[in-house]
Amino acid sequence: MLGLTTWFTIGTLGMVVGTGMLAYGILLVPSERRRQLALAALVPAIAAVAYGLMALGIGGLGTADGGTVFVPRYVDWLLTTPIHVALIALIAGASTRAIARLAALQAATIVFGFVGATLAAPLNWALYLVGSACFGGVVYLMFTETEALAEEKPDDVAALFRKLRAFVVVLWLVYPIIWSVGPAGFEIMDLETTALVVTYIDVVSKVGFGLIAINDFVKMAAATDETADVDVVGDPQVAD
Repeated sequence: MLGLTTWFTIGTLGMVVGTGMLAYGILLVPSERRRQLALAALVPAIAAVAYGLMALGIGGLGTADGGTVFVPRYVDWLLTTPIHVALIALIAGASTRAIARLAALQAATIVFGFVGATLAAPLNWALYLVGSACFGGVVYLMFTETEALAEEKPDDVAALFRKLRAFVVVLWLVYPIIWSVGPAGFEIMDLETTALVVTYIDVVSKVGFGLIAINDFVKMAAATDETADVDVVGDPQVAD
């Protein structure tokens, strides 16, 4: 368990530092974007609490086949992954109903993954497939309905949408692979190795998402300011 404690402690520190970085970055963006980015900063903050609990040995749950599943990790994902999905859809200009549908599908992905991890075969695999189908629905909607909305946005906004979508989809596709080869699935990876890999991907995805969004919003604001300056300089003056 020393290995688990080490990885969870590193995860806690990574999320705390990441939250601080994002909190500072929020101050650099225009005020109208700060509410969205505050949600992005909330993601690693929630994860920091979850990793802190796991580092203290809190939240381990025995599974049907004698393994261990960490409840704080799934609670973290249940809260944070729908936030990321909602923010991506919000950038594209999706409606409240469309955002809720995406968030619900993503939440269902986590719930089925958690319940499946607590059960023995073949029920675990049945729920794994259902959860994977839910995530497939999220990806499908992001590349169809939400993409169509993004195409109507300015080029820089559409580019940010696609960048965040690619970032999230690529990284999140690793999680079901880890589930299948880890203790919940084929048991090719042991509990400690799974904790190491998941911790690394968690920190990268949660903190990286916010950094990408902040960086692009800062660039957008700078470009807008430059355009305004050019307009002012180029505006002909009317002689008295």
